[in-house]
Amino acid sequence: MSNSGHRYFIINKPYNMVSQFISPDKVRLLGDLDFDFPEGTHAVGRLDNHSEGLLILTTNKRVTRLLFESEQPHKRTYLVMVKNIVSQETVEQLQQGVTIRIKGGVDWVTTPCLAEIVEKPAYIKPREQYPLKEFLPHSWLLITLTEGKYHQVRKMMSAIRHHCDRLIRVSIEDMELGDLPPGGVREMEEAEFFRLLKIENWQPEASILPQ
Repeated sequence: MSNSGHRYFIINKPYNMVSQFISPDKVRLLGDLDFDFPEGTHAVGRLDNHSEGLLILTTNKRVTRLLFESEQPHKRTYLVMVKNIVSQETVEQLQQGVTIRIKGGVDWVTTPCLAEIVEKPAYIKPREQYPLKEFLPHSWLLITLTEGKYHQVRKMMSAIRHHCDRLIRVSIEDMELGDLPPGGVREMEEAEFFRLLKIENWQPEASILPQ
């Protein structure tokens, strides 16, 4: 446990699990992971049910505000498997920004981002429970965003006319998923947690003593 009394975890959220401990729906929850999380643990941000990868959990309620309300947007990187072969011209469209439909039926041009075609990394294993037909033509893309509209990556893939088969968040700033297996949990030391997320103002200000 840290000096502040808070605890910090990263997990590799499996496919077909929501980023919550409680839900009125009959779905797989974070509490179904094989780990005894302390009371008050919650997810920071979210990955939708069908997305996989890096998810932050903590008992520290300040983390969400520190991460999402910072003047400096934080970078999130995703590995994306899409149907069919993606051309370099299409990657350049993603890099420059594509038009997606956001909340309220508004068209939104995405902020320029980093995008490249990659080989499937060795640490990304096939999904066992929900296998994909990886023998069919497909491409893997690595995309880094600093904005996070609802289902943004999936909508960006639709905008370039490639269906998103698999979506895995592999890093948030310098915090990386690495070889953590699906469903795996890793506890982190407090100072290292904030250093990797590039959050500097995480320590509550010390009370000013009277002169």
